[in-house]
Amino acid sequence: MIANGTKQQPTSSAETRSYDPSTLPDYETDFISQADLDSFAQALSAPTTEPLTALNDWGPVHQKVKRNRARRKSPRRSKDETREGFVYTLLYYPLLFFVCGWIVILFFIYNLTRFYIYAYEHVFSWTGRRETLRRRLQQARSYDEWQAAAHELDVYLGNEEWKQSDPYSYYNHQTVRKVTAQLAELHEKAQTEEVGGRDGVGGLTALDELKSLLESCVKNNFVGIENPRLYSETYIGTKQLIQSFVDQVEKCLRTVLNSSRMTDTDKGAFFRHLELNHGRTALCLSGGATFAYYHFGVIKALLEAGQLPEIITGTSGGAVVAALVATRTDEELKQLLIPALAHRIRACHEGFATWMRRWWRTGARFDSIDWAVQCSWFCRGSLTFREAYQRTGRILNVSCVPSDPHSPTILNNHITSPDCVIWSAVLASAAVPGILNPVVLMRKTKDGSLVPYSFGNKWKDGSLRTDIPLKALNLHFNVNFSIVSQVNPHINLFFFSPRGAPGRPVTHRKGRGWRGGFLGSTIETSVKLDLQKYLKILRHLELLPRPMGQDWSEIWLQRFSGTVTIWPKTILSDFWNILTDPSPQRLDRMIDAGERSCWPKIRFISNRMAIERVILQGLRKGGPIDDSHRVPDPVHEQQAQEALLRARRRPNDSISSVDEYHENPATCPPRRQNSILQELTRQASVLWNDHGQTDGEEDVVSTTTDDEADEDETAVDRDVVTRRL
Repeated sequence: MIANGTKQQPTSSAETRSYDPSTLPDYETDFISQADLDSFAQALSAPTTEPLTALNDWGPVHQKVKRNRARRKSPRRSKDETREGFVYTLLYYPLLFFVCGWIVILFFIYNLTRFYIYAYEHVFSWTGRRETLRRRLQQARSYDEWQAAAHELDVYLGNEEWKQSDPYSYYNHQTVRKVTAQLAELHEKAQTEEVGGRDGVGGLTALDELKSLLESCVKNNFVGIENPRLYSETYIGTKQLIQSFVDQVEKCLRTVLNSSRMTDTDKGAFFRHLELNHGRTALCLSGGATFAYYHFGVIKALLEAGQLPEIITGTSGGAVVAALVATRTDEELKQLLIPALAHRIRACHEGFATWMRRWWRTGARFDSIDWAVQCSWFCRGSLTFREAYQRTGRILNVSCVPSDPHSPTILNNHITSPDCVIWSAVLASAAVPGILNPVVLMRKTKDGSLVPYSFGNKWKDGSLRTDIPLKALNLHFNVNFSIVSQVNPHINLFFFSPRGAPGRPVTHRKGRGWRGGFLGSTIETSVKLDLQKYLKILRHLELLPRPMGQDWSEIWLQRFSGTVTIWPKTILSDFWNILTDPSPQRLDRMIDAGERSCWPKIRFISNRMAIERVILQGLRKGGPIDDSHRVPDPVHEQQAQEALLRARRRPNDSISSVDEYHENPATCPPRRQNSILQELTRQASVLWNDHGQTDGEEDVVSTTTDDEADEDETAVDRDVVTRRL
């Protein structure tokens, strides 16, 4: 490693092979056909209506007409959008200049505050033995080395004592301790009955009691055990009680999964109920132009740790990485995620003169056809979302924004747009105004040819409104735990956790203090909230201009974080090379930085994925997870829900709602999110009206680590488990 942050030339034979492009699978293969490119070019150039140029009713239609050279500038806002009034016109520019000027001043103060916090931590905290251990942590070359260094640092700082102590304000340790003990007891009895063959006459079997207890405790953030603060006090791991609980739940779930006393149908119904309560995990890759190549390192770290979720979403530059992951198997990914991949990244290969002429002529730096050729390799040709899902089992999601400013955004996947070609959605998601013109989504027909999708409407960059589409993911796939890899350069500076983040505790007062001291965190939070307020003023008072016809207010005022947020460490040269293809050496550094930023979060992610992985295995026991081909019946579903509610209100009913569910699962409502979504997509056809609106999900300038423990839900879970115990 040299001073400017780039790596030296590789010396070992292993490193030499990692820079050799011939080691990449399908390196010389061009998956896309010329016929597909011709169809795409025809769709881009197709006019909506044929312009008439006749001088009068008797003149020839195609006669050459002399046009006026002075072009009329189209209004930046339509008449319906513009607020009329003398005071608005009089105060528009004074307010705009005042608010923008104050935002600039606040931004300068914020940078000074962050510099003060950085100096405070390194001058007063990282000294002596602590600094030595920290450097060992930063210089680890693998996750195993990092774990050993993190454990040693925790021992030195006294964090191991905190792990052994059960009480903590952010979760209910009494309930966790009781449930863990009862799970262990029932697990031992169930295994004994499995060998002895007890039939359960005269009472419930231990397996039935174990299933009932699992249904009560296998829930999202059960009594606060998934609160990020529980992983923000140490460099690795959490409370030993929570780790024991997760291990015990996983062991009990595997006992139910492997039990010979249940049919596969019963197992599928049981695990489907657990999946609905526990939810799914999704990996969300943000946009950020060439900053998105840091995602390769995050993917590599999760893949090597065996914690890569099946649901992946990407936006803009992140969509390219997500497409590569969703169209390749694990073995192919391990061969692709090396520095030699830089030889296949050729989006910015054109010279200055070429793209400058194009920008002057078309208003876009890059050519859509050329990008389709380059992007198709990452998408493995003209694969559709359904074909990618069938090939790898991964669920790819790509968010796009319509070219008009007020239509809702869409989330393309194998359910909402199964026949949509992936590379067309990736191009649309990366079509930033001024960089790439809006493009047409393409659909693959039964004979393999490509035709325009969604009536030939054009789409553009999803980061403009929904960089992280959490609400749409929850609607489509019941996602309630998100892993966000965030590299957007315009908001990366604002990611700051005053109380620490998972795997990165506060550096002083044994992790119990504030970053930069209470005064530094107070100034940082106050200035950031003030910035947020004035950005909202620009949006709500319609003061912000629309350069290139685009409303840019949402690039600041949306949610960019998740349950776990990973932000790789960038360097200044990344901003200079924001629209430049990386060299193998630069990509090597970015992959390494992405891996290191992910390692502190893996223990938190692994505890979540350990339970989810067993649940998914149980779902596969009872049949395919994806029921997108099942014809929904909303009327029957509503009637079943009402009948279930009436049954719960009758206290003297001989059959409880839980027993009725197990005995006759067909009468119970199926998965809410899939059936409703299927009906909506069938009615809307190719319009993709996303009712789970993802626009401006949450104001984002406040991008600290989220403490998303729902107090009310935790209290309900605690009451249910207490009654069962």
